[in-house]
Amino acid sequence: MGKPTGFKEFAREGLSYAPVADRIVHYKEFSSLPEDMSRQGARCMDCGIPFCHNGCPINNLIPDFNDAVYRGKWREALDILHTTNNFPEFTGRVCPAPCEEACTVNLIGDAVSIKNIELSIIEKGWEKDWIVPEIAEHKSGKRVAVVGSGPAGLSCAQQLARAGHDVVVFEKNDRIGGLMRYGIPNFKFDKKVIDRRLTQMRAEGVEFKVNANIGVDIPAKKLLEDFDAVVLTGGSEKSRDLPAPGRELKGIHFAMEFLPMNTKRVLGDKIPADQWISAEGKHVVVIGGGDTGSDCIGTSNRHGAASVTQIEILPKPSANPDKLLVWPNWPMKLRTSTSQEEGCDRDWEVNTRRFVDDGKGNVKAIECVRVEWKQENGQWKMSEVEDSEFELKADLVLLAMGFLHPVHEGMLDELGVDKDGRGNVAANTDDYRTSLDKVFSAGDMRRGQSLVVWAINEGRRCAASVDEYLMGHTTLPR
Repeated sequence: MGKPTGFKEFAREGLSYAPVADRIVHYKEFSSLPEDMSRQGARCMDCGIPFCHNGCPINNLIPDFNDAVYRGKWREALDILHTTNNFPEFTGRVCPAPCEEACTVNLIGDAVSIKNIELSIIEKGWEKDWIVPEIAEHKSGKRVAVVGSGPAGLSCAQQLARAGHDVVVFEKNDRIGGLMRYGIPNFKFDKKVIDRRLTQMRAEGVEFKVNANIGVDIPAKKLLEDFDAVVLTGGSEKSRDLPAPGRELKGIHFAMEFLPMNTKRVLGDKIPADQWISAEGKHVVVIGGGDTGSDCIGTSNRHGAASVTQIEILPKPSANPDKLLVWPNWPMKLRTSTSQEEGCDRDWEVNTRRFVDDGKGNVKAIECVRVEWKQENGQWKMSEVEDSEFELKADLVLLAMGFLHPVHEGMLDELGVDKDGRGNVAANTDDYRTSLDKVFSAGDMRRGQSLVVWAINEGRRCAASVDEYLMGHTTLPR
């Protein structure tokens, strides 16, 4: 694939970014692709076994589209990409690119810029008007309800519509997109990217209903009466809390209170002053070291925070893990996001003991202690380091420690669907069926908090199972 000696001749090229001082004054995307992507396509070596295929949760045909880009066959590359991925413009922006960690070139040097090639292909497709509605030739007469409009719900809905079914997507929020819409800031993911794809899906026959909270506004059992199949693709929205003393103080919020509100304001909604959560002029502490915490950092800096500190209870990972030990698997290594580069103090192996009151019911600091991790009988154990207590000034604390499981109150409790040991909807990856007849589940609601790319994978595979259930057979890819 590509040029046999390309990985020797050309260096890896990634995205280029606007200067920090320029980009933190707005909420627009600030990255740009390399001008000549053929050089990156040329770097894809003829490795024999493309480990990138398994590294990619949707099994993108990576060497094939890399080679097409190298040869300047952009339309061919787009067709290859769309065979496995409904929304490359989503994954090309926010996927962490496990495919690149599995790239064979990564074992000996710097991986091929697969994610950037993917993004360049899909943006070329939109630019050239190659992406058009794929309308089913025949209608099945079957109706399917999809609850949740994140990447799992959207990919499932699009596949089912293309198979000829009448699909209605129900979304509890006022706009379609789920956590892609409201959980990821605009500076990482411009929401126009979602809107242009929705235009295609509407033309394909998908109907969208917003402000439709199933189990609250609309009885969940009504869907069972009105539709031939129901697919549950909501998110894993039950945030992990931190029940330390002082948790009730004002100024302590879940990340998913802070981020969606900011996005709504960016999109033009008016947020009442008494509800607005602002980081302007405040000392912000973000608890949690993942992507959601990073999004809180970038947003806080754009608000004009006085300082931003991010703390993580786990040890600081190595910046350069031994590839001979971890490749082609996803490695635990130190990663620095663009938001962290914009201004943030990071600290590891820190536990929060309590939140400190300013005497008026507001948080003013966090009392912390350092911890250490040791293995005992094959298990990691955490213990506090003696005399290591310290305080962090904090006017605003954002809890970004991940999510436990989907919200049970409302739809899931009404349906009485079985759950697994972690509180997710119980369904396997063979047919995605739940314990209820004609009810399926996919994405974070089934697997727990995960990646956009996994959600797309599950939505597509679930659609094939629903189609087979309705018709007795399916031609949709799994």
